[in-house]
Amino acid sequence: MSDAALRFVHVGKSYGSAPACRDVCLEVRRGECFGLTGENGAGKTTLLKCLLDLAEPDAGTIEILGRGHRAPGARAQIAFLPERFTPPYYLSGRDFLRCMLALHRMPYDEAGAVRTLDALELPAAALGRLARTYSKGMTQKLGLAACLLSNKDILILDEPMGGLDPKAHALLKRELRGLRSAGRTVLLTSHALPDIEELCDRMAILHEGRVRFAGTPAELRRAFNASSLEEAFLSCIG
Repeated sequence: MSDAALRFVHVGKSYGSAPACRDVCLEVRRGECFGLTGENGAGKTTLLKCLLDLAEPDAGTIEILGRGHRAPGARAQIAFLPERFTPPYYLSGRDFLRCMLALHRMPYDEAGAVRTLDALELPAAALGRLARTYSKGMTQKLGLAACLLSNKDILILDEPMGGLDPKAHALLKRELRGLRSAGRTVLLTSHALPDIEELCDRMAILHEGRVRFAGTPAELRRAFNASSLEEAFLSCIG
């Protein structure tokens, strides 16, 4: 059995005449936390959309746990949190979690939901409130809770720290470390290089749609003889 959870092989995607991803080759191993970073417009979200079959690649192949990403059921082991997550405004937090877990074919458990919300410092009372009354941070925590409760093998998180206050930020990092310890795979995008260095086993830098670097954060620093990941990043894209 391959140790790859996700594999991108020569993936390309353009919007009209504008290339978003160019000849992207990446592998995310089972049980690792992998960070994807780059400037705005570098192609990170487009690559995730191709993986999730929300956009069709113009070239290349994508595999999920050894299966083509378009195969029936290939994405059944994935939970996804988009960057601009907005739950239906007319649902309560409880109703939203019920719906998401039903889609994942998981039973809703009130006690489990409360524990997960507590781990992200979202009050249990939020379950009974309509999503339209949530702040940005509360909305983000609800989406993260849905992913954590799904019990999927692979979590795809697009800028998961967005809107979180410092305490919630720290609590989410603790949850992500727990997922890695449990052998689950996390692919996250982030502009926060310190988070990538702290959390991720390996990382990749996308720049102008191409992979400029793939390896460990320590390897990136060594490759550019840099004292910090920020300096190494600037040298890499420069």
